[in-house]
Order: sequence, then C-alpha cells, then structure tokens
Amino acid sequence: MMRIPLLLALLLQALPAVAQDAGSTAFCLFPVPADGGVQRWINLGIVQYVDVRADEVRLYYGGGNLGSGHEARIPVKSRDEADTILARLRRSAALCAQPISGGSP
Repeated sequence: MMRIPLLLALLLQALPAVAQDAGSTAFCLFPVPADGGVQRWINLGIVQYVDVRADEVRLYYGGGNLGSGHEARIPVKSRDEADTILARLRRSAALCAQPISGGSP
C-alpha cells in the first residue's frame, strides 16, 4: 500500500504532457478520455495519487477536506495497458520537470 504514495511522489517529480512545452511542473497537462464529447486534460501538478488496476487507471486530484476531490478515470483492457499508461504519466512528468532553455516567450 505504501508503494502507491511513493510512486505518485516520484511520478509528480518526474511527468510530461503530450504536445506541451517542457519546463513547468505547476502546469503539466495530460490527456484523459473525453467526457460528453469534450476533450479533457488533467494538470499533473495537482494529482494526489494514482490507482492502477486491470480495468482502469484512476488519477485523484483537487482533494481537500471532507472528500472534496475529483478523479479522472482512464479505462484499460489489461494490467499491461494500465502499466503503459503509468509509464506515459511518468514520461510526461519528466518532460515537464525539464528546464526550458533559450529565451523567454
């Protein structure tokens, strides 16, 4: 059970987002399944923990007191697919953590 919080801490220190410039762990977008035809992206900088199961990956974020948090669910067909999603999350965080070189925007 302690592996999940540790894994999340490592994940958040290291994760990138698809089609995003690197250099900000505070704003690190990752796509999650569309909801009602609207593409959603979650800011990995606010993810509190991740559940990896054989049927889905759940990202929990924005939690406060009295269960005020939210979750994003990514359906998968197997544990291997869930592990692949977790690896993508790690890569995204790592890219976001890299400093941007060059001039300012």
